[in-house]
Amino acid sequence: MAALELATEPTPAEEALPPLSPEDQSVVEALDGGDRRRALTLCARHHGPALGRLCMAMLGSQADAEDLAQETLLEAHAAIAGWRREGSLRAFLMTIARRKCARHLETRRRRNAKLRLVHDADRTPASAPTEKALLLRQRAGKARAALDAIRPSEREAVLLRYGAGLSFREVAMACGIEEAAARKRVSRAVAKLRDAVREGGEK
Repeated sequence: MAALELATEPTPAEEALPPLSPEDQSVVEALDGGDRRRALTLCARHHGPALGRLCMAMLGSQADAEDLAQETLLEAHAAIAGWRREGSLRAFLMTIARRKCARHLETRRRRNAKLRLVHDADRTPASAPTEKALLLRQRAGKARAALDAIRPSEREAVLLRYGAGLSFREVAMACGIEEAAARKRVSRAVAKLRDAVREGGEK
């Protein structure tokens, strides 16, 4: 009897999810009213900045991040009717963005193209970067190197957690894993990043 009761207990994925946020509820109302254009506009307004941060953190290129964030919203416009509303809309959007970024990175690796675009493209070639700009670029390079050094699954999890601001439950949904596994991935990633930063500081 005890074994049967344990077997029928709900798993974390089956437990009731928290109610939708007011922002997501406004999107639901637009969808229920058949106004998909307004739903997409609200998605861009409420979640666009977080999408951009996630894509930027994963890709390391402002131009690519902007393109992928726009592509994510366009795909969401076509796929949002299939959103089952069992989780946050942000997690739904981040799942699309994560998948698109992963494909983009794989294509970049296959072509052995490790080019990085300069963020301040408007600067004239004759102008020399300031000491502060050089320092910020060095720090950004170290952060990118540290992220590149950890497993892709751990990198995605930590970026979803801290770059996109998702809860552990939402990270789990975006990655298709249990919440406990998401917590472990993020914890391992943070520990490795701290070690990398510490080692870099000792050099």
